[in-house]
Amino acid sequence: MNGHLLTLLTFSPLVGVLALLVVPRGQTALIRAIGVLATLVPLALSFVLYANFAPEGGLQFAEKVRWFSIPVGNMAFPVDYEVGVDGLSLPLVLLTTLVTAMAAAASVHVRQNLKTYFVCFLLLEVGMLGVFTSQNLFLFFLFFELTLIPMFFLISKWGYLEREKAALHFLVYNGVGSALLFLAILTLFVRVGDLSFTRVAKALTQGAPLPLLSDTLALVLFVLLVVAFGVKLPLFPFHTWMLRVHVQAPPPVVMLHSGIQLKMGAYGLLRMGVGFFPEVAAKLATLLAVWGLVNVLYGAVLALVQRDLKRVFAYSSISHMGIVLLGLAAMNATGFTGAVFQAVSHGFISALLFLLVGVIWERTGTSTVTEMGGLAKSMPVASGMLLAAAMASLGLPGMSGFISEFLAFLGLFRVQPALAAVGALGIVLAAAYLLRAVLRTTFGPTPEHLAGLRDATAVEVVPMLVLLAFIVLLGVWPAVLGDVLHHAVQTLAAALPGRIGG
Repeated sequence: MNGHLLTLLTFSPLVGVLALLVVPRGQTALIRAIGVLATLVPLALSFVLYANFAPEGGLQFAEKVRWFSIPVGNMAFPVDYEVGVDGLSLPLVLLTTLVTAMAAAASVHVRQNLKTYFVCFLLLEVGMLGVFTSQNLFLFFLFFELTLIPMFFLISKWGYLEREKAALHFLVYNGVGSALLFLAILTLFVRVGDLSFTRVAKALTQGAPLPLLSDTLALVLFVLLVVAFGVKLPLFPFHTWMLRVHVQAPPPVVMLHSGIQLKMGAYGLLRMGVGFFPEVAAKLATLLAVWGLVNVLYGAVLALVQRDLKRVFAYSSISHMGIVLLGLAAMNATGFTGAVFQAVSHGFISALLFLLVGVIWERTGTSTVTEMGGLAKSMPVASGMLLAAAMASLGLPGMSGFISEFLAFLGLFRVQPALAAVGALGIVLAAAYLLRAVLRTTFGPTPEHLAGLRDATAVEVVPMLVLLAFIVLLGVWPAVLGDVLHHAVQTLAAALPGRIGG
């Protein structure tokens, strides 16, 4: 099975889609069961993948099949179906399958058009898995685009009052980002004559006897990639669409978006931005660090003045994605490790936070902090989970957020200590806005109309416990991720001029 494990994993949610297509719409219990079970198959396969992955190896579980050829003059350039995982992509594959399964379980409150909902849900998982398993620019772009369509419908059909406006903003911003990405891929294909990640990186950094790109063109392509993936991450000032999505989309969909889709931006920046153009990335490291700093502080300050839990956590995501950029801007192995740690850690934490927002909304009908209070009396389990998730997000030792922020800032301190010191203020602000929002929600006097609320049910508690367990696991045993990452980040760092190791 190992020979086709990645293909099975990537496309296994389609089995659930086929099963859903033949089930009558009225069979809601069966539809829900198929939707959830279909996410458990790729989850199980991803654990098999992790168990059989050799940390010191490079690309593994690779599959390559000739797909078609593109005729150019008297020549034909082959395009392959090419998948594989290395230390950089494996953690994100695991994150995808786990968060998707938990989000499917958390869709218990979705009742309208359930069959179509789970079809979109599973198609989205195929797209996200394909992004992280592709080893080919063409395939990567196809899966990258595939994620846009089901996400658009999930926002516009199952969201809140302004869902259609949020879905439109999502499509416009991400469409522009995709156009820039396509332009960069097309230029690379014309100049390099290949689409494989490995061969393009090798040709651009060491394999070609003559430079394939001028310094100016390399700079332009790097900037195109940074903006394209910066929209997805999102980086200031390309972030406004994300705020609308996080407020208007249903909580399970926000779990997918915040937990996984934002990480596609971080992955693209590392895989293509730094992987293809290490010299340009090193030259622009200070600019990237300043950009990350702006994200960290802008998100933190705006989170501090929000009165709605969704908006607090949305701005918190912007701030925490800034830490990813700070780790990347360190241009050393420690910073890269911190960036990926932060991406994975934030994936689990933000998924848990928005799952809890959904549970609270279901009981209270609001997510406005000033309209709530004292929820710990009637909802002790959900309130406890909310406090634990907030502690993880602000970087409490023993939880994943501490390790990821420590590594990202440590990497940056080695090369840009002043910027790292200023960026650390974001951690202080995170403690202020998270504790303010969570404590005002769960403690203090309880409004009369919120007395006697039902606590989280067993179906809701299971995904909470699973996500919290992985947050704690990464916090107390970081080697479970660090060992997998080691080889990949060392390889990336080794390609940087004058910034090897560390």
